[in-house]
Amino acid sequence: MTDSPQQDNIVTDIQNAFSDPQMVAKYTEGPPRFVPGYNSMLSMAAILLGERACEDARILVLGAGGGLELNAFAQAQPRWTFDGVDPSAAMLNLAKQTLGPLASRAHLHQGYIDDAPEGPFDGATCLLTLHFVDVEERLRIASEIRRRLKPGAPFVAAHFSIPGGDDDERPLWLSRYSAFLAAAGVEPDKAAAARKAVDGQLSILAPARDEAILRDAGFSVPTLFYIGFTFRGWVAYA
Repeated sequence: MTDSPQQDNIVTDIQNAFSDPQMVAKYTEGPPRFVPGYNSMLSMAAILLGERACEDARILVLGAGGGLELNAFAQAQPRWTFDGVDPSAAMLNLAKQTLGPLASRAHLHQGYIDDAPEGPFDGATCLLTLHFVDVEERLRIASEIRRRLKPGAPFVAAHFSIPGGDDDERPLWLSRYSAFLAAAGVEPDKAAAARKAVDGQLSILAPARDEAILRDAGFSVPTLFYIGFTFRGWVAYA
């Protein structure tokens, strides 16, 4: 199997990957292959948002670069509109391409949570993003999302979350992640390098701590709805 930009994207500096033109161009190929059950997770997220969001809901999508979740939500709910936020201009441009004719329903903002509109929003998501920041910033981001939501509005989050956190289970789960990448067609040495990059560059917590952060941010009833090997997803309510 020959090298490809997408494979390199897994093993280079994770943050810088979102600004490299070659890697950005191939980004949309990655999550469906390398996140177990990714497309089903997006479908479930849309259902959970739709349980409480109205037909013409306004949804905040933090970490919207690439546009995969925006596209999935826009197709699921033809009257929803979106505010997508991402620090990478290149990834936001890719989101426009991914959305195609649906792009008119999404307002895209370059930046971080503080650059997001005040709302109030009918729902929010933050998918495959919070593992890039430390615990204190994760709590601040969750609190800022909560502040922008209408009372009772749903918030859906999914990211790396490993049972046991920093104890002996962490190496085992990271090895399993590496094995999953290899099973998806990544060369073994690149899969091993991906494991090292994830271990060294991401802030991975235990599920109980992830849920505690949601509660500390003011959300109620954080409920686990998705487990994909080393990834977990929750829905909680403002």
